[in-house]
Amino acid sequence: MTRSEGQIAMARTILVADDDLAIRTVVSQALTRAGYDVRATGSAHVLSRWVEAGEGDLVITDVVMPDENIFELLPRMKSARPQLPIVVMSAQNTFMTAIRASERGAYEYLPKPFDLDQLIRIVGRALAGTEMREATPATIPAATPKAPQEEIPLVGRSGAMQDVYRVLARLMNTDLTVLITGESGTGKELVARALHDFGRRRKGPFVAINMAAIPRDLIESELFGHEKGAFTGANQRSQGRFEQAESGTLFLDEIGDMPMEAQTRLLRVLQQGEYMTVGGRTPIKTDVRIVAATNKELVGLIEKGLFREDLYYRLSVVPIRLPPLRERLGDVPDLVRHFLKLAEEEGLPRKIVDAAGMERLKRHDWPGNIRELENLVRRLAALHPDDVINAQAIEGELSVVRRSAPRIVEPRAMEAQPAPAPGDGFEGFLRNHLRSYFARFGDELPPPGLYERLLVEFERPLVAAALAATNGNQVRAADLLGLNRNTLRKKIRELGIRMTSAIG
Repeated sequence: MTRSEGQIAMARTILVADDDLAIRTVVSQALTRAGYDVRATGSAHVLSRWVEAGEGDLVITDVVMPDENIFELLPRMKSARPQLPIVVMSAQNTFMTAIRASERGAYEYLPKPFDLDQLIRIVGRALAGTEMREATPATIPAATPKAPQEEIPLVGRSGAMQDVYRVLARLMNTDLTVLITGESGTGKELVARALHDFGRRRKGPFVAINMAAIPRDLIESELFGHEKGAFTGANQRSQGRFEQAESGTLFLDEIGDMPMEAQTRLLRVLQQGEYMTVGGRTPIKTDVRIVAATNKELVGLIEKGLFREDLYYRLSVVPIRLPPLRERLGDVPDLVRHFLKLAEEEGLPRKIVDAAGMERLKRHDWPGNIRELENLVRRLAALHPDDVINAQAIEGELSVVRRSAPRIVEPRAMEAQPAPAPGDGFEGFLRNHLRSYFARFGDELPPPGLYERLLVEFERPLVAAALAATNGNQVRAADLLGLNRNTLRKKIRELGIRMTSAIG
């Protein structure tokens, strides 16, 4: 800290409120060492009296106090002193805690436990902002419609999820474009819904469209609508999703699958705030918040010429990465209890998971992420006969899933197929392989999902062969395959390739 910074800090007084004496002491000592004057209390009423008397330049307070919940006190303190920054700390580390703190005017929300250096940085940033605000007339922020409180759309208390909650809380009353990234099953649409349901556009519609689920030649019509006679079969004017989402939120899921032509039109909407229907001639102004999501690496698609770089930067004004479940295994118990409660509300018997069962769930790597966990919990709630679900029952269900997963064919299985006719090359080899595959089922068709199964059957030996050829060097293997290194790592994990077997 410089001399001038120390002089500024000495002129500032921090009010600390927490009913835990140990926390009050630790926080007060850290602030004092940083050069601030500190007044500490274990009473919400005392804190309120200090604030109303004009004392203190910043407040750090716990939520649950013995005499009053700070969320009830916050609006009164902000009304009395609109420019006073208030930092809320809480051990109730849920999405709703972050949202309520933001709604009631808190400068920042800190989940316990937190890093003291982080707290000092927040205090410094808040006080610097206060100095700037003091140069302008004080105004009380306009009230926003109260968000629904009956549901908790996002579950988890891990540090990774706390970071997500804090970003979401800051975004609720903005119209900034958001790009949500994460593996399949991590809850990207839940985050998009939370941004809408708890934001200032909550009274407008929430419209979702999945780019991967719509034929490429129909995406522009789906997004922007079309005029009568715009193309064969367009017998009447049709609304697009932008028109349906007017004054609300449009969620563009799997944005990485959007065709280049549609990307160009979407970029115009983001730049100009207007679009034209397919076959239309008049620009239409739009008032829609855009939230996009993808499980693909858009930077890798940009490098391959499959995604516009300028659109990427327009979409990722605020990027949010959702962690896979394996990075937040401490959240598994909360998620399990949440899914069991939902199952009970849907009419299934009430169940609980014992301690050993929870530990078994926390040891699983969850390749299907939260969606996989939810499906497992619902299955156990419906099929397990006992009220208490133990580790043995969980192991049994996980074994069933492993046995029913698509069979991965090793490279030697492909080598056993009939040899292609001379000159046919690799295409002929595949043709013969597929012919023998269909022959196994006689007059019947194979089970649904053939495309994905065969892709895995082809990808696994290809990736394994590339790794073997490069002696396990992932950088060289990625270059050989023409893949981004992170994409290769993801495929190694998803395809279950053991590096030792790939090298050997």
